[in-house]
Amino acid sequence: MYQFQKAVRNGDYQAYQQYTAELDAEEQENPVTLRSMWTIDQNGRKPVPLSEVEPVSSIVKRFKSGAMSFGALSEEAHETIAIAMNKLGARSNSGEGGENRNRFHIGADGLNRNSKIKQVSTARFGVNTEYLMSAEEIQIKMAQGAKPGEGGQLPAGKAYPWVASIRGSIAGVQLISPPPHHDIYSIEDLAQLIYDLKQVNPYAKINVKLVSSTGVGTIAAGVVKAGANTVVISGYDGGTGAAPRNSTRDCGLPWEMGLADAHQTLALNKLRQRTTLEVDGKLLTGRDIAVAIMLGAEEFSFGTLTMVAIGCVMMRKCNLNTCPVGIATQNPELRKLYAGRPENVIHMMQFLAENLREQMAALGYRTVDQMVGHGEHLKPRYVPFGKAKTLNYDRMLGKTIPIERKKANPFKPKYDWPDLDRFAETSLKNQNTTTIDLPINNVDRAVGTRLGGWIAAHFGNDGLKPGQLAFNYHGTAGQSFGAFITQGLSIKLVGEANDYVGKGLSGGRLIVAAPPQARELYTHSPIVGNVACFGATGGEAYFNGRAGERFCVRNSGANVVVEGVGNNGCEYMTGGVAVILGRTGRNFAAGMTGGIAYVYDWTHDFAKHCSQDLVDLYHLDEAGDDSILIELLKKHVQYTHSETAQMILDHWEKEKGTFVKVYPRDYHRMRDLIDAYTKPGLSDEQVIEKAFDEAMK
Repeated sequence: MYQFQKAVRNGDYQAYQQYTAELDAEEQENPVTLRSMWTIDQNGRKPVPLSEVEPVSSIVKRFKSGAMSFGALSEEAHETIAIAMNKLGARSNSGEGGENRNRFHIGADGLNRNSKIKQVSTARFGVNTEYLMSAEEIQIKMAQGAKPGEGGQLPAGKAYPWVASIRGSIAGVQLISPPPHHDIYSIEDLAQLIYDLKQVNPYAKINVKLVSSTGVGTIAAGVVKAGANTVVISGYDGGTGAAPRNSTRDCGLPWEMGLADAHQTLALNKLRQRTTLEVDGKLLTGRDIAVAIMLGAEEFSFGTLTMVAIGCVMMRKCNLNTCPVGIATQNPELRKLYAGRPENVIHMMQFLAENLREQMAALGYRTVDQMVGHGEHLKPRYVPFGKAKTLNYDRMLGKTIPIERKKANPFKPKYDWPDLDRFAETSLKNQNTTTIDLPINNVDRAVGTRLGGWIAAHFGNDGLKPGQLAFNYHGTAGQSFGAFITQGLSIKLVGEANDYVGKGLSGGRLIVAAPPQARELYTHSPIVGNVACFGATGGEAYFNGRAGERFCVRNSGANVVVEGVGNNGCEYMTGGVAVILGRTGRNFAAGMTGGIAYVYDWTHDFAKHCSQDLVDLYHLDEAGDDSILIELLKKHVQYTHSETAQMILDHWEKEKGTFVKVYPRDYHRMRDLIDAYTKPGLSDEQVIEKAFDEAMK
């Protein structure tokens, strides 16, 4: 580690070569990975001059930094990596913690801090339309190699105000990443999410991250058929010090196994040329990259090594907020100790690329593309230790499976319809209000999403006045109706809608009203399907009927009214308000750490359906100001003509006693502290910081 850090700090390639020599010698003596038990043989190919091999400037464009979130990393560390990768023409990955919108554009100092890869993970922290439109590549993280099948947790002590605001929460409250995506329970669900993301940002590639596991090749085939441009195979031996020790030690498989399986399965199914294979999991040298290429990889991600390049000393304290070098901490005092520079990462990537070029020249390959899939160069060596001497690599090594030629149009413009864009932008800047009435049916998916992405790219999530563009539909909407719509868009449907309505709602207004003759019907049956308003970050939604299961999961900022929900409502909420004017299914509010839910409990049995591990139940006006409830009920009547809401308002003094307020415990405590510290002359930021400091004492 010392030798590597010395090399990247000083830009000393000879020191880097000494690091690789020491690492290779250690692997020869004590092999701990599959690749360290193999040799690379020329297999009859003649070497080529190094000067004829693809240049470093081209190879580094295949490199990516690992997905490490802002929140797990300090602002300084996260931005250092992004600046370095942008200077190289490579790509950094935001991780699942969102990103400050000020980074989406080049700063006043001329530096580009934007992460070109934006991650969409299970928690959907900070995943709004503007965030997605800032991406050149969008990664759907199905799992993490270091802890496959597990979620994550940001402790309350690391949820500093600047982290919580980007994640759509409040400071001092723990943030939970659930193990699964709540809108993905089949390959068809994944295909729908890929479709949604391509609608919101048609210019970004879609990347799906899988973990190396038994049968991952079959899964990869399904992912490619679902429309993914890139498939990542993540090995078990990566991961930060925040991953549980038993997970990093006992879970997952080496990336060599998963990569070989994926490459061969895709080739057998005539799918390999349709996608790009990427690999991550503690790639440390050019030799590691060369092995990955011969097993089928075309792109490469570096997490641990990137952190070491900017100063990580492997203290394994990432979850404790006590990182002594200011990388994996939010503590302002420890962050002052951070000494990493973009040049460290630049040197690292360039050295890896140069090291790879030397490997390619020795094997007689001039480009990475020529070398992909040539596993005939990999030969097992005899390792006389325990189980190692019994391993059989016949199904992994000795295969020659190159990729058929991929086609790309180099003259295709990056953006379509520039003249129309300028016309529409001028019209909206003039604050012209437009209303459009259209029919709809269930083959119309993600209606409004492309327009929401366009608005976010030109005006941001909240740059237009609410309702400036109004679309009125009648009929039955397909999946993802109104997904990712931004402020300025108001979309109303008279009829019913399928699953994922309002997914990722980012400031827009969404209304689904029952036809006059069917209002009684929809008080007892769903008017919208499952997973409505999943991952909503802002805006408002009004549903004049019941919703299906997993309603408002991971809502972090939207105000939503519905007239009943199925199981698992309001799971993992961190912000916003949900009003339920009817019965709920079981497991309501599980994992809910923020936001507020109001439930109209006319049957007086809600408590037994509510998971009360993290929340408390109150009557109205028992804990804080509840005036927002009446405000939302009035809007619900205004937009949907709801008979249930009208009845409650007409008999308010009687009916308000029927409401139950679901209030997350830690969120409640922080709100009370913020109220106590709110004084004239103090900004909101100062108040929140004082409240956070008090809560952490």
